[in-house]
Amino acid sequence: MKKQIELYKLAKKVRKNAYAPYSKFQVGAALLDNLGKIHIGCNFENSSYGGTICAERNAIGAMVAAGGTDIVEIVVVTDTSNGSTPCGLCRQVLAEFSKNPKKTIVHVSNLEKITRSFPFSELLPHIFDSKDLKMKKVKTSS
Repeated sequence: MKKQIELYKLAKKVRKNAYAPYSKFQVGAALLDNLGKIHIGCNFENSSYGGTICAERNAIGAMVAAGGTDIVEIVVVTDTSNGSTPCGLCRQVLAEFSKNPKKTIVHVSNLEKITRSFPFSELLPHIFDSKDLKMKKVKTSS
């Protein structure tokens, strides 16, 4: 619980650094990795839109750069009444770094408190991962 509160405070603080001139939707994220390190990220937009990076993926990039490989828990802070869950693209990237999706916890927060918490497996129950890439292809008749 103590780490959860620390993650929340860091995510809320880094949210203020978000670069969101187009959507005005600032997001902060802080995660705890398998090495016990905390990594933060905020969203930053781009006028080409496709170049936009979400806070969750920004924090994951920081984790990878620091040598982490597995997310234990992540807090996402937005200025919405009930908080906002990660987008689909972020869920897919979270899946890559959630070695045990039932134990990886995603906390959704507003500017007041953590409003909801989920095991990652509830947010993306049917994960596309490396096992899917190794599946044998079905032979089709011509």
